[in-house]
Amino acid sequence: MFLRGWSFWCVLLTLCLSARGLEISGFHSTDVICSQELSGCVMEDALPHTTTEDNVNIRKIKPDFKLCCKDGTTCSLCLVIDTELDIPLDKVLEDGGHSGADEEDYGEEMRNHKASVTVCYRAAATLDTCKKVEFTVNYTALAHQNQAKVSMVITRPDGFPYGSRIHTYSPKEMFTRKEVSAPSLDEVCAQHRLQKHIALCSVPRVDNVINRTTNQMELLFEGRNDTLPSLCVQYEEDGCCKNWNKMTIPLYSLAPCMCLQAWDEDDQKSRRTLYCPFRKTDFPHDLRQAMWKNVSVNVRLSKMNDQSTMLLWNLTAPCRLEGEVRLCHKTGSCREARILRQQLANDKWRQNSKGLWENEGAFPNFTEHFSTCVMVKIKGMEHEFGPVCFHGTARSHWSLLVVCVMLLVCLTALAIYFLHDVVKKCVWSWHHGGCVKIGRKGHIVLLSPPDVDDGVSEAVCQLGSFLCSQGFSVSVDQWSRKEQCTLGPLTWLHSQLLKLDSMGGRVLLVLTHKASERTEEWTHWSKNEEVKNSQELKSPYSDLFSGSLVLIQANRQLGRADERFVLVKFDSHPTQRHNGDKSLPGLLQGLPLFQLPSQTQSLLSELTVVQETGSSGKTWTGWRWGT
Repeated sequence: MFLRGWSFWCVLLTLCLSARGLEISGFHSTDVICSQELSGCVMEDALPHTTTEDNVNIRKIKPDFKLCCKDGTTCSLCLVIDTELDIPLDKVLEDGGHSGADEEDYGEEMRNHKASVTVCYRAAATLDTCKKVEFTVNYTALAHQNQAKVSMVITRPDGFPYGSRIHTYSPKEMFTRKEVSAPSLDEVCAQHRLQKHIALCSVPRVDNVINRTTNQMELLFEGRNDTLPSLCVQYEEDGCCKNWNKMTIPLYSLAPCMCLQAWDEDDQKSRRTLYCPFRKTDFPHDLRQAMWKNVSVNVRLSKMNDQSTMLLWNLTAPCRLEGEVRLCHKTGSCREARILRQQLANDKWRQNSKGLWENEGAFPNFTEHFSTCVMVKIKGMEHEFGPVCFHGTARSHWSLLVVCVMLLVCLTALAIYFLHDVVKKCVWSWHHGGCVKIGRKGHIVLLSPPDVDDGVSEAVCQLGSFLCSQGFSVSVDQWSRKEQCTLGPLTWLHSQLLKLDSMGGRVLLVLTHKASERTEEWTHWSKNEEVKNSQELKSPYSDLFSGSLVLIQANRQLGRADERFVLVKFDSHPTQRHNGDKSLPGLLQGLPLFQLPSQTQSLLSELTVVQETGSSGKTWTGWRWGT
């Protein structure tokens, strides 16, 4: 039997344990264990086609997973493959008698005969991996039994994945195929004695202290001073868990079914710990009395298709409760009505959007009474909850009238608030003869040039902020990158043009030297129908810039491009030499051009939409996409 150090005894012990009852053992990257009929066992990597060299047969393969640890600290899953070998006895049976000098050679051959065996394994979506074990067969030790055993302990630097499935086989005997499933991480971490040895099992440990002075439950985390884990609070273990970013919980929010989940925001440690502080302890009596204040019951009537009436009840509570709901008539005290009772069935509880649990039911064939009520008896509550009554239709009519009056008052107040400025301007205009211009600010779409640098980008953002401060509705392409990624740049531009249709306004195109060059190139491409250069497509602003050129060209053909588009350039980024409008690309000639900041006031005057009462004033003509 060949063993490599004391750690092999630990491995040998683990081979007797089940896959789900994982034990800790030491390991070596080339651990192999052979029975006493074999000696000099050595395991090495091999390829499937090398099995032609194997001169023994594998009778049976049994794969399993064990938890192997290095230095008793860091542990991971390793694959253990037990094999039963069938060793032919031909060497012993041939030529029964030998004499003289041949007897010594024959005896040596019987005691020492080289042999090997190969076993392969494969995980999902991976290539096959093979291990070859070479050993010396001691035929004398076989004692006329042609069986021996070899166990291979196969490790990986990061261990085998938890929950993975491994196929093992002998390339020489394909009938030996066996499959084994690794235990899941939850199964491994459920064994508390193993948690400290596996990094992925590390989860925050939560405790609590109830502070009645501050009316808070303080959360404590063992070994956490600087960094605190992420938390969420849920009611019932199968309830939804809502994020909680405080280290205290108010006492009025506590309930017997309340649990917390805690975890570290780390991809390598994403496991969560479930902490239910009152699972194994009695819920304090004073807290239970406070919890009843969070229990509510509502009743209402409902008409059925056959014109019969049923009384609907709805109970809301932090936890699922046990108890019953009974129908009664309130005449001084709540007198029970024909012993009509319904149980709070556990399977009818549903959690609402607020995290509370609801249970509902109905009393059918109900005859409407002015003071028909329900009483609720909850297990653990000293007194019944209720009575909760349905108050008939007369009071409902009065309530509806009050609601209508309040709604009318609110609408009147809102109308006065929103029409205040309009009424004020109309009165002022009337006193000045009825011919006063009333200005309004439209919508501005500010588009950056392609290949924009940091200086131009900052200037564009400053211009957008300035126009906002002047009362314009402004959309800057640089401020809407997330929306452009969601909708697409051209769809976003289309949505902005729809705002221009409804509000009026202009599209401001920032002009730089590179923008002029790109406009010339685009004009050339559009005339010759050539494919765009790949370098041009690298700019994040190219789609919007090219889209604006398409719109300018379409509006030029309709003779109204100057009504919709305005060009601006900054003093520090001249387009070309100042040769006037002729220096612009042909597509952009004729559009209003403003030099900033020297012509800022002129730009504001151009962008302000003026409406006049009368016949000779300039009015805004609506422009539609694609017209």
